[in-house]
Amino acid sequence: MTDRDTIDVYNKRAADYVAMTDDHNSADPRLVAFVAACPAGATVLDLGCGPGSSAAVMAQAGLKVDAVDASSEMIALASQHPGVSARQATFDDIDEVAVYDGIWANFSLLHAPRADLSRYLAAIHRALKPNGAFMIAMKLGEGEARDDIGRFYTYYSEAELDSCLTSVGFTLIDRAHGSGLGLDGSISDWISISAHA
Repeated sequence: MTDRDTIDVYNKRAADYVAMTDDHNSADPRLVAFVAACPAGATVLDLGCGPGSSAAVMAQAGLKVDAVDASSEMIALASQHPGVSARQATFDDIDEVAVYDGIWANFSLLHAPRADLSRYLAAIHRALKPNGAFMIAMKLGEGEARDDIGRFYTYYSEAELDSCLTSVGFTLIDRAHGSGLGLDGSISDWISISAHA
């Protein structure tokens, strides 16, 4: 993510974001399944880690966690979790090759422009070891827009997201659907897809 307005919102509203999200992660069945899909002691990337609550669950499960986010305030929060190595980076900084056993992209890539998503997914695919686990969650819809607090979003249909993933080599494994309250106070439908490289 490189949209300055979006990053500024997360820097200014980091505490509010923690209050909304911190309690839910350890019980998230998607996160439990992601951890289970990774080998013991796996090296994983939390891409767009936010305050690091998902990364903390991964670390508690014995995974070696590399957590990245474009927001300096989110990185400061994520760095406080034991076992989590957090650094400030954007999607454009994904340049590893066959390093990660798993990559978790939970509602982060939805801030990328549509024109860039395939490039980012290809970089994620390269960064994963063969058969590495990948989980992506996105809001459902169409087009690109800013929400009421100024964050940039790109929305996808389920079929479009499937096509984006398979076109760069991912094998789709499982999916979940839901809806939830966002930081801007709106309710959005979402999809998460589990895949492997």
